Amino acid sequence: MAKSKKDDNPQGIKNVEQTLTRTEQLLEENYKVLLTGLAVLVALVALFWLGRMYLMKRNDEAQAQMYQAQKYLEMDSLNLALNGDGNYLGFLDIADEYKLTKAGNLARYSAGICYLHLGNFEEAIDYLDKYSKKDKVIGSMAIGATGDAYVELGDLREGISKYIEAAEYAENSFNTPLFLMKAAELYEMEGNYQEALKLYERIQLEYPASTEGASIDKYIARVKLLVK
Repeated sequence: MAKSKKDDNPQGIKNVEQTLTRTEQLLEENYKVLLTGLAVLVALVALFWLGRMYLMKRNDEAQAQMYQAQKYLEMDSLNLALNGDGNYLGFLDIADEYKLTKAGNLARYSAGICYLHLGNFEEAIDYLDKYSKKDKVIGSMAIGATGDAYVELGDLREGISKYIEAAEYAENSFNTPLFLMKAAELYEMEGNYQEALKLYERIQLEYPASTEGASIDKYIARVKLLVK
């Protein structure tokens, strides 16, 4: 006679009870590890948000300080822009005291520009290199300004390299033709007319509506004569 369905139930219940018992034992044996892991996760999330709030507050402070430094830069009061006026910090102190903030990073770029205009080219290169180039447009300008500093130091090869890097970094109708033109003019100074011609023709082809493109024909005509 076949066993009834009712006869199978005790073994099934026993298996379920054994599974639950093993799960309980596993949890009991590892609950400290699980609790520790959960506590670490909660702590990390809390630290992340606290750190973010702290940096936001610091960035606001840096921006408030930098407003006056930026005004001095616009007025060509470069030493005040760099060093402050006693009431507001200059770019150098902002860059140093607010290192991890966006404003502190921008202060490094601005300090580099001040040094470039003051003729302190090594310092300009140092601060422009320290600027974290997350913004494509300003990043391109920083690389191009580094090229200006190298040219002023007499290193035309490095100047050309930086100008081409700056042109490619942003790829827009202002930065790219501007720095291609600067690189091409340096190639001309070196007597490398073929490379100069390539860059002039690229401006003519890709950026005809730019400021550089408006007068590029005469540069191309001149260099073609020199190539011959």
